[in-house]
Amino acid sequence: MLFTTALPTVSCYFSCFFSSLASSITSVPLEYCVTPFLPRPFSAEAPPRLSSIPDVSVVGMSSSLLPACIVGPAALSPRCSGSSSFYCCSLQGTLSASHRVTDSYIQGTLDIPLLNKTVGQCLDETAERFPHRDAFVFHRDGVRKTFAQFKEEVDQAAAGLLALGLKKGDRLGMWGPNKYEWVLMQFATAQAGIILVSVNPAYQAHELEFVIRKVGCKALVFPAHFKSQKYYDILKQSCPEVEHSSPGGIKSKRLPDLSTVIMLDSKLPGTFHMDEVLQAGDSSHMKQLRALQKTLSCNEPVNIQFTSGTTGSPKGATLSHRNIVNNANLIGMRLGITEQDYRVCIPAPLYHCLASVGGCMVAALHGSSCIFSAPSFEGKATLEAVSREKCSFLLGTPTMFIDMLSQPDFDSYNLSTLRGGIIAGSPVPPEIMKMVSTKMHMPEVLVAYGTTENSPVTFMGFPTDSITKRTETVGSILPHTEAKIEDPETKKPVPLNTPGELQVRGYCVMLGYWNDSARTREVISDDNWYKTGDIATLDEDGYCRIIGRCKDMIIRGGENIYPAEIEQFLHTHPKVEEVQVVGVKDSLMGEEVCACIRLRAGQSCAADDIKAFCKGKISHFKIPRYIVFVNQYPLTVSGKQPHMGRLQQHGGTRIPPAPSVSPHHEHTQLSAERCPPGLSTARTPSQSFPTSQH
Repeated sequence: MLFTTALPTVSCYFSCFFSSLASSITSVPLEYCVTPFLPRPFSAEAPPRLSSIPDVSVVGMSSSLLPACIVGPAALSPRCSGSSSFYCCSLQGTLSASHRVTDSYIQGTLDIPLLNKTVGQCLDETAERFPHRDAFVFHRDGVRKTFAQFKEEVDQAAAGLLALGLKKGDRLGMWGPNKYEWVLMQFATAQAGIILVSVNPAYQAHELEFVIRKVGCKALVFPAHFKSQKYYDILKQSCPEVEHSSPGGIKSKRLPDLSTVIMLDSKLPGTFHMDEVLQAGDSSHMKQLRALQKTLSCNEPVNIQFTSGTTGSPKGATLSHRNIVNNANLIGMRLGITEQDYRVCIPAPLYHCLASVGGCMVAALHGSSCIFSAPSFEGKATLEAVSREKCSFLLGTPTMFIDMLSQPDFDSYNLSTLRGGIIAGSPVPPEIMKMVSTKMHMPEVLVAYGTTENSPVTFMGFPTDSITKRTETVGSILPHTEAKIEDPETKKPVPLNTPGELQVRGYCVMLGYWNDSARTREVISDDNWYKTGDIATLDEDGYCRIIGRCKDMIIRGGENIYPAEIEQFLHTHPKVEEVQVVGVKDSLMGEEVCACIRLRAGQSCAADDIKAFCKGKISHFKIPRYIVFVNQYPLTVSGKQPHMGRLQQHGGTRIPPAPSVSPHHEHTQLSAERCPPGLSTARTPSQSFPTSQH
């Protein structure tokens, strides 16, 4: 028998258990594999990350002296169903059921080797394997690129960026909707060692200024406009110098690092056009690119994704090549991409991990074809793209699927090629999962859970899971990943099926928040455990249920919104004395934003005045749908002001549930004397990525 552990430093400790283990084997069939979770006293140093542990194929140990582990079906043993992802177990024998332990800890299989490759290396290899297969299709724009074509243009763009003066380690912000150039920049920056900064296309001037200053963006890429967003005009609010600068020569007082602006569809003063970038690189720059690529390490940063912060300022989660390459590889394997089924429709925004990693990076690893239905989500356009492009998989948030299912002409679309997909971004109602499985011909649809800080997926189901597992859990742990549930107060492991804070460790944990070591230390422990902030349980099969959050966060249609950020902004209104922002349940969006405002003495204000104050200053999805004016807030016994509970305690009256709106619907007005029902900070959990972004 072979016994291994995730903590090599204590391997000598196991020898004394061989005889006791033999005596513990009884007539009960060995249907569970056991992964030991040893306490610190047995290790001379902090446990290493999984990336430092050799691949093994067996773990099977149980003893009353081995505390804190979880048991579940073996993942890859020929005797097992394959419905979980624990260590595969090749022990021939039986294990006493009486020795089954109860603490909530799991560890994914190590049989699939981690990849030590850069994003560029993965794309190169896939382009060689599938040169004539569609890589990216932008349905609305009529853009279609094979892997060979895409690889060639990525190299041209990377050389062009170098010709413009960008260097390895520089940051380039991509700000705009789903366009071909977004994906082009994602891979071109990776090829050139430049760090891509994913900028929310809804950001207004002060939000844009913050992220550019925070990470020191040297270049910014965007279209002239999209819908109501006039990107060039928004940039001018923080960088008026652009209008009077030469391309590549911007010198801004408020944005001192920004020198280069690249536009996708126009050439306005002080900017380059994307076509100029593609033509800028010559043979010398291509030679420079090849030499630079030899210096790249998979452990270096490749992407910064901004998440909201409870203090009101976003944080830049910094991910390495190794983070997203391996996460994409494992997502693709669990999703079940094959030579026959590889066309994936992606209506989710590219600045979101679901599209950039779950879509584009999976394509670079598995050769899947990414079909983007429209620049931003449209239910009708998505159904049309699935039908015309004969997609096998569909990725989206619950809100997107609800919108598609509610289309008046839904039955007119041929969705027979669909097989499965991923629902992520916010909690998934079981009824919606069932409707998607049946009405959309997606019997293998899966829920994925994770956080931007974890690259992003850590839990995901299997296509063969029962309908109960797929509708009531977020699946099981991915390979090379550890998870544990701790009591938030005592910091002790909790028994199975007992709520506690979910923590994750492994290759997937981000490098940290860019230029913010203090906040990084708040969420990543000295021994590399990432604190998700989500309250979860683990069952006997290793499946996870997310049931709440340690900290308040509103998830509106897949957008993560922190109340503190909106509260901080509303406090700048001259008539506002105090404000609390809470989430209220909504049948379509999951949650909507409600601002509970106490005005300054002698002041009067209407709900429309508050919304007008917000418009153009904060992202549209952060503008409260409900505005409620209150006279006072309650105090706790200790005299502290708690976050809002039920608003009717503070003078508001209840109204019927809010009407359903589409994801892009303008905010409707709510009378200041009325408030939505069920207003409570005991919100639904974040069941999918990107979730608990602190």
